[in-house]
Amino acid sequence: SQHKAPFGGEGTGPNPTDRGKSGWKWSLATDRVGIPIGWVIDGANRNDVALLEPTLDAVAANGLLSAIGTLSLDRGYDYPVVRARLADRGLIDLDIQRRGTKPPPGSPHRLTLGVRWIVEATNTWWSNYGQLRRNTDRRARHRHAALSLATTVLIIGRLIDYRNRWSPDSTPTR
Repeated sequence: SQHKAPFGGEGTGPNPTDRGKSGWKWSLATDRVGIPIGWVIDGANRNDVALLEPTLDAVAANGLLSAIGTLSLDRGYDYPVVRARLADRGLIDLDIQRRGTKPPPGSPHRLTLGVRWIVEATNTWWSNYGQLRRNTDRRARHRHAALSLATTVLIIGRLIDYRNRWSPDSTPTR
């Protein structure tokens, strides 16, 4: 997810989708319900494939790499070198969308989201925080702190929702 960084600073770079203005991006790994389990930040001009291994390192630092059953990635990661690097880490159960599977022009497009929508929902949720969307911090550790705070709020909200849905003394809400 790419965002503006109008004052620049460490960990920013020219955003290719915003006329080269200064920006930053995050690479995110979530569990199956959308709770972030690891992330890294870097300049907006970094390739997503280059951020995959640092993101997995962040997941490993949290002690959760061995808990990954199936790793789901979008078609931007469908390269033999990526599959080999993931196999070296012991991640062999992969769900990577295939490149070149778009229908020809004029034919109907069947939308296959797989489980990538969970990560996209978390990206959207994080992006709804104005501090993350248009960041004026010049230090990377301040951006990490803002992401950590947003993640804490996300987890608390999920726990409250879980409590309200599944506690024995509450009535189901719709």
